Amino acid sequence: MKISMLGLCLLLLVLGSVAAYITYATAVRGQTMPPTITPENWPTTTGGAPLAADIEARIDKLMAAMTIEELVGQTIQADISDVTPADVRQYRLGAILNGGNSAPGEDVRASADAWLALADEFYTASMDTTNGGKAIPILWGTDAVHGHNNIVGATVFPHNIGLGATRNPALIQQIGEITAREVIVTGMDWTFAPTLAVVRDNRWGRTYESYSEDPEIVAQYAAAMVTGLQGELHTHSFLSNQHVIATAKHFIGDGGTQRGKDQGDNIDSETALRDHHGAGYPPALAAGVQTVMASFSSWHGTRMHGHKALLTDVLKDRMGFNGFVVGDWNGHAQIPGCSTKSCPTAFNAGIDMFMAPDSWRELHQNTVAQVKSGEIPRSRLDDAVRRILRVKLRFLFEKPKPSERPLAGNYSLLGHPNHQAVARQAVRESLVLLKNQGNLLPLPTHQTILVTGDGAHNIGKQSGGWTLSWQGTGNTNEHFPNGTSIWEGMQNAIEAGGGQAVLSADGSYDQTPDVAIVVFGEEPYAEFKGDLENLNYSSDQALQLLQSFQAQGIPTVAVFLSGRPLWVTPEINAADAFVAAWLPGSAGAGVADVLLRKPNGAINVDFKGKLSFSWPRTATQTKVNQSGNYDPLFPYGYGLTYEDNGNVAKLPETSGLDGSETTASNALFAFGKPMAPWSLQATVGDTSSTVVDARTQLGKTLTIRAIDRAAQEDAQQFVWSGAGAIALTGPATDYTAAAHYNDMALAIQYRVDALPAGPVTLLAKSSDGCQADLDMTQLFTKAPLGEWTQTEITLSSLVEAGANMAQLTALGIKTADPFSLSLSDIRLVERD
Repeated sequence: MKISMLGLCLLLLVLGSVAAYITYATAVRGQTMPPTITPENWPTTTGGAPLAADIEARIDKLMAAMTIEELVGQTIQADISDVTPADVRQYRLGAILNGGNSAPGEDVRASADAWLALADEFYTASMDTTNGGKAIPILWGTDAVHGHNNIVGATVFPHNIGLGATRNPALIQQIGEITAREVIVTGMDWTFAPTLAVVRDNRWGRTYESYSEDPEIVAQYAAAMVTGLQGELHTHSFLSNQHVIATAKHFIGDGGTQRGKDQGDNIDSETALRDHHGAGYPPALAAGVQTVMASFSSWHGTRMHGHKALLTDVLKDRMGFNGFVVGDWNGHAQIPGCSTKSCPTAFNAGIDMFMAPDSWRELHQNTVAQVKSGEIPRSRLDDAVRRILRVKLRFLFEKPKPSERPLAGNYSLLGHPNHQAVARQAVRESLVLLKNQGNLLPLPTHQTILVTGDGAHNIGKQSGGWTLSWQGTGNTNEHFPNGTSIWEGMQNAIEAGGGQAVLSADGSYDQTPDVAIVVFGEEPYAEFKGDLENLNYSSDQALQLLQSFQAQGIPTVAVFLSGRPLWVTPEINAADAFVAAWLPGSAGAGVADVLLRKPNGAINVDFKGKLSFSWPRTATQTKVNQSGNYDPLFPYGYGLTYEDNGNVAKLPETSGLDGSETTASNALFAFGKPMAPWSLQATVGDTSSTVVDARTQLGKTLTIRAIDRAAQEDAQQFVWSGAGAIALTGPATDYTAAAHYNDMALAIQYRVDALPAGPVTLLAKSSDGCQADLDMTQLFTKAPLGEWTQTEITLSSLVEAGANMAQLTALGIKTADPFSLSLSDIRLVERD
């Protein structure tokens, strides 16, 4: 029997639900089974909120009257960019969400009243009983992960990494309470928080969403934040009109993936999975958390969305969780054998609600069919719907439409002065002083103070990702009407103290300042887009400023904005005082409260923050936790106060890098050459050659030469006279996360020099032998001859064509006929 490679890959996908439980060791040694989970080794809990007989009876009655289609509808959550109130009315969906870049009218900076009006529309649709529909209120989930951060004017608190440095669970609970109130104002019911990851590798792009590398802090904060958001269990405040539903996420092990890769594989032992990565879940359950979100990550090769032993046997049966488990954004589609449109494996494993933002219609149809066929047992569907309805009956059923609930529409609560005061306190307590040479800090205000650096007057940068937009980009200070930049806080305090505050974008000045404050750090990012290959802080601008001031004898204070500890030893050496400010959010004035003295010269607020993450000694010390050969630059728990001797001897500036490392760049081919770890390979028949010279010739069939586009040899030209291929090749690279999101594409800058005489194909190969072939003939045939242009190929289209983006090893172009093409740049980009 003959079978094509694409057919083989599709067959492998069908068999994937079985293969996911097997880890391939080597072709010679055969196969080994991943470690198993023993539920009896895991803790038990009370499960939080006890079952109520009256609620369970109401569920029995309601479910008995529901069709299979209505039951399945409750198990699906769609994104507001791809669902309408009419859809909710027709399909009886259980929930909606606004993803990171979803908003009313596709405007992430829409007014608060637009959000509330849309909430009313969806609620009304869910309660419509026309044609026998059941009135079951819909849940709206949102990523209010550091305040109600999707809404213009809301209070934006420090990200979790900063809160971990405060060592103040009471403050965390207060932040949860404020967040809940502001979420209610805009008509939403449910936040996807708190994140309970215990990060072990700071290269992870979600490190700032973690409270600490220490499971004890995560456990303390889990109960505090859940209580703040939901109210205190066993009291009248629990799930009251002042609170929202919380989510413990991401279950489980997302902070321990190999190389800190987002959505990667955690290969820790079951004991470490339980004691480190799972430390926050028993306290969260005990506090009554109503939902748990499954992780994108895997444990020993098995995707968590399909891990029945952990989702059902441990979380639900052993730990007693009686709320519902929600998936992450199309997370079910990453299970072998599944797609965005069909995944009985995830449902049978214990996912109760699919987060199916854009393919929910087909998923609904297929899930109904799978229940009717028995592929999904009816008992599993009933259990999932019971859990969802239980949460809704505890919290939502007796409430009117969103705009008629207490607090709703009270827009003065968004960024209320009392809320901002708590945010400002959180900023003050989160700052960690690493160095204070000669006790430079706190600074007297009756002097000339220069404030510079690209983070000084930039509320968007100081707030980081998950702020108005998914990546936290595109924001200006005007989008934070209730916030203050670090500069504004400094200016107000300095001038009130009789001094002169000077803002300088580039560090220049007319009058020599008495002291300079340089505010700098990471640009905003979220999730996999923040993943790093090493911990080197790569920008030189701030270092040059610090060294310039140092050379001029001007005392300097460095304020470092980051979502994780990074290797900034040169910057520490160049500064007299160095402050880790993390991502403080909208209350930038909290920085001035600590760095500046009172007008009378007394200390205003002392430093309180202590490192909740160890600080790396080198850029390659990516896993620097309190175990084994522990040798950080600054240890866990370090943090100076004004009473301490803040002098730090010059630190060795040994990065550990040798110049050969790959970077976080999304470029595969740029400046006319492949970017490490990729190389350019040319193939004609059985002959292959790595392209390293300015001109490469493979017989008379393929000619490759470097050409100029905007600079010397910044592009390459490929001339085919017959069958041949060129490809970027390299070690198996995981682009699963990038392919998972619809906004990621492969951007190719090209010029057609001679029209193709036959078919031209874009190919993508993986290490398991799978290959995708996309027909590019029409694109190149219609391209204007001799003109540079760009096209974007969605990564999802390569997946649909059969590519395994988890093990990509080659990406190239092939043809069997004459054709001439020039390339200057190939990289991953966000789609326009």
